[in-house]
Amino acid sequence: MSVHPAARTAGRITLTCAAALTTTLALALPASAHAEVEADTPRALAENVTLTFVSEAESDTAGFTALRVVLPDGIAPGDVTLADAPEGWKLKTTDDGYTVAGPALRTGVDAEYKVEVRKLPDAEQLVFKTLETYSDGEIARWIELPGGGVEPEEPAPVLKLESDSPGATSRGPKPSTSGAATETTEARPARKTSAAPGGGSSPWPVAGSVIAGLLVLGGGTWWLARRRASSQAG
Repeated sequence: MSVHPAARTAGRITLTCAAALTTTLALALPASAHAEVEADTPRALAENVTLTFVSEAESDTAGFTALRVVLPDGIAPGDVTLADAPEGWKLKTTDDGYTVAGPALRTGVDAEYKVEVRKLPDAEQLVFKTLETYSDGEIARWIELPGGGVEPEEPAPVLKLESDSPGATSRGPKPSTSGAATETTEARPARKTSAAPGGGSSPWPVAGSVIAGLLVLGGGTWWLARRRASSQAG
């Protein structure tokens, strides 16, 4: 049985709409990050802020044993204290940041811990370059920054900050009194949470509008093709 030309045209338009819909949804979904950071008070100059770090396990044969973080300008190692971490893990300060380490986690288990920062600097965003060490010696380096319109393959965790209220003053980083690697503190057992770090507006309202538009376009095209086919058959 032959297919009417108008019906073939409607079919091609429907396939085109479906392809456009798939592309739109793919672009609307956020990229998955493998080392992330979020704050309970993401505001410039905020005091006593709790930062939550999550490193996703990627090895099929080994678990995390240590996480090394380079602190951004405006936060000194002495301003950071460990608030929560996997059982047995401790924080040790370094010249430019800190290391949180302890007994190896099970293979496939994400590493999550929290630190408290005395005061955040006056900035729009903070970058926490992170090195992850596995029990087999493998090291994953999440230290790259976006630039030139190219998404980095191993992006460093970035914390976006809101502006502080008018009249607030910034301060420089407090010199660390610990030297290279001094005081060691032990955290209480970690409380695993399922909330995904990150933020920003949801992409679904935009995707929903595009989907509705594509459905209306496809439906109108199908109805017009059927009408033309019926007219020519009569």
